[in-house]
Amino acid sequence: MIKVAPSILSADFRNLEAEIKKVEAAGADLIHIDVMDGHFVPNITIGPLVVRACRRATKLPLDVHLMIENPDRYIPDFAKAGADLITIHAETSKSLDEDIELIRQNNVKPGVVVNPATPVEKIFHVLDKVAMVLVMSVNPGFAGQKFMPEALGKVRKLKDKITNSPHLSVGNYKPPEIEIDGGINLETAKEAVKAGADILVAGSAIFSSKDYAQAIKGLKGQ
Repeated sequence: MIKVAPSILSADFRNLEAEIKKVEAAGADLIHIDVMDGHFVPNITIGPLVVRACRRATKLPLDVHLMIENPDRYIPDFAKAGADLITIHAETSKSLDEDIELIRQNNVKPGVVVNPATPVEKIFHVLDKVAMVLVMSVNPGFAGQKFMPEALGKVRKLKDKITNSPHLSVGNYKPPEIEIDGGINLETAKEAVKAGADILVAGSAIFSSKDYAQAIKGLKGQ
């Protein structure tokens, strides 16, 4: 079953709690939270305090995407704030294995992210240690960017690798799910799902729509 993770980066922050509750009622499966530090990406967004507020607003899993330098310094803070899953970038982590283990030690599911310019093969060695792989289909930093179709090739490679490696698991986790983030709308969602994506991160496609439930159903192909 395809899952949809609305990205609150596109939500109305004046009414963030209400926005989260609306997408939860509309059929969202996770809440995607983009954390940017103004160094690794050219934007600054939110920190653990907002994650803590989101935790109080919903029972849905919080999917916290750390687009930051030195993620190991902040993983415990986001775990304490209520993250259910923390994804870190292959490009910024000094040691993926150690950072993934740190996430697990904080009782949170770990995930790894690859930017458009990063070969997906770079993270094959940690597929048995993560619950999710996030493929960026835009250059991270700002909402509303155009989908980069070359990301679909990465999704296919990941799906093939995971499908042909049935031993992949971590603890009681299932083999890692594939998430895609950036420029996802009704058209690109179909392409991403066909390529093998399990989770679709969508911001403006949901929060700019008049009917959140209809938007989420559409992304799921319902």
